[in-house]
Amino acid sequence: MTSLVERVSRFAVFLRNNDRQSRPVMDGLIQVLQSLPHLARRSITFDRGTEFTDWPYLQASIGAQTWFCDPQSPWQKGTVENTNRRARKWLSREVDPLSLSDGDLTEICNHLNATPRKCLGYKTPAEVFRQKLLAQIRRTG
Repeated sequence: MTSLVERVSRFAVFLRNNDRQSRPVMDGLIQVLQSLPHLARRSITFDRGTEFTDWPYLQASIGAQTWFCDPQSPWQKGTVENTNRRARKWLSREVDPLSLSDGDLTEICNHLNATPRKCLGYKTPAEVFRQKLLAQIRRTG
């Protein structure tokens, strides 16, 4: 499973990976991200997993700058780690990720994105993401 979390709003999207090959993972990311305005997908930061080795393909496809965390540095991806911990409420470690449907992952994301957060002034990630996206569109439109 690939976790995408927008840094400011904490908006989360989970993608199902049938294997750890890089090209299918990148294709899934492209499918999810290409519908967003370019300002909402300017950069993406990966951990050091082999599933992200085809990052030039992603960068060429959607124009997002790619970055990588330093090895053995989980604090550099704290928001993703926190989101994954929150998702454990619905995804125990015993659950095989391949047994989950795209609908299951969407439902979990909907729960996460609809939960108010203290760090967001008790707004939901979905509200903050929508507000930030609309503000960016207005500035460039």
